[in-house]
Amino acid sequence: MKKLILASSSPRRKELLSYAQIPFEIVVSHVEEHFNEKNDPNEIVQALALQKAEAVANILDQDVVVLGADTIVTIDDQILGKPKDENEARMMLKQLSGREHIVYTGVAIVSADESTTFYEETKVQFWELSDEEIDSYIKSGEPFDKAGAYGIQQLGSILVKRIDGDYFNVVGLPIARTYRELKSFLK
Repeated sequence: MKKLILASSSPRRKELLSYAQIPFEIVVSHVEEHFNEKNDPNEIVQALALQKAEAVANILDQDVVVLGADTIVTIDDQILGKPKDENEARMMLKQLSGREHIVYTGVAIVSADESTTFYEETKVQFWELSDEEIDSYIKSGEPFDKAGAYGIQQLGSILVKRIDGDYFNVVGLPIARTYRELKSFLK
């Protein structure tokens, strides 16, 4: 079986990939993310995931399979990345409050012989959030390394009214589909 490399420093992706019980190593991709905001969100996340996977594959001189992923949150045709500070986190959470948004995760799998990309999208509905709830959540420190300024798997779970789609996609890696796609690469 070929060696699997996760091109991500995300603790959430590391945890989710471990569910598949496939041994892997981590080599962090340090690419500067570039994308065309005019593209569809699904195209953006797939392109970013591919940039990350290819960057790691290019520095390794062995026959490995590299997995890259990228997640974005969209609302009103606007992409919400990771907030830079408390004010940006507050703005994002107020924008999401009481509304539905879409989380896209793009996945890229790259080997010496072939590559593939795919994406998943999940609709997420937030409860109406008070200023006190938003401030309390920001003080937890949780919003700052997450697209859309929240993490569904921790304290941010109390913000979410419902989801339509893959829960693990919102966490950062649609693990069931990823596992199925990886099987053909790892033979």
